[in-house]
Amino acid sequence: MVLDSKTTKQINDFIYLKPRTVAEVAAFIEKNWRTADRYLKKISEEEGSISLRTFREGSPGALKIAFWNNIEKIHSTSFQNKLFKQIEQGRSKKDFSPFDIYQYVDEKNRNAFLEYRTDKTITVNQNLIGFLRSATHEILHFSGNNSWINLSENNHELLAVAEELAKNGIKIKIISRVEITGLENIRKLLAINERIGKEMIEIRHCYQPLRGFVIDNKEARFREEIDSKSYKDEEFKGEKAVFYEINDDEWVDWLRKIFFNLYRTSISAVKRIEDMKTIHKINH
Repeated sequence: MVLDSKTTKQINDFIYLKPRTVAEVAAFIEKNWRTADRYLKKISEEEGSISLRTFREGSPGALKIAFWNNIEKIHSTSFQNKLFKQIEQGRSKKDFSPFDIYQYVDEKNRNAFLEYRTDKTITVNQNLIGFLRSATHEILHFSGNNSWINLSENNHELLAVAEELAKNGIKIKIISRVEITGLENIRKLLAINERIGKEMIEIRHCYQPLRGFVIDNKEARFREEIDSKSYKDEEFKGEKAVFYEINDDEWVDWLRKIFFNLYRTSISAVKRIEDMKTIHKINH
């Protein structure tokens, strides 16, 4: 049984009112327990609107609860609230620095390094391919124009790696600009779905300031470009970038919620591209 948009909305609305057991959801949508459980997992993984938690797991009295991931739960502290508002209001990468998140993470659960930036290759220090391949089920990507797919690392093209991951069942969700200029990168990514025969890569249009990945709700990595023109110091001449790595459970979970908050309120790239096709060219 395929989960359609109508049933998804019904389930979301039902859980929005208060937490529900899987049995309650099953009765509400008039399906069996297994189908309801599968639907809940799909909504949790693909929309992030709900979360699932099992109490007394492994015991005869185990109880699985679905609850709403509302906006209030995104931030548990005043500074997380402030960061969220800055991210939500940002439109370009110049509007927010990942360091503002990094500075709050415990030193044991973070790492950062500065290096010269190249437009054609990924350095050994970055090990982006290894980072992406560590995913077991989900990659969330905060992007600008998806230019990363045109890069390579150790003679391995990132676009080919994305296809490899999709073939292996890794869901890749992306929020990025979907504009008339720069559609080629999006077409390359969406073409992977056609080649492998299933929709593993989803892209939605969103102006947002972060550039980075969240892997399996366990690790996040962000990139910040250093504009040498903004510094008089000789050390900052040339193109450089800072890479921030975060593996703190609480902060990675927070970043995942940020992603899905932006993702849920953004329009599908496929729909936006179809709408762009209605723009007529007029020659004078």
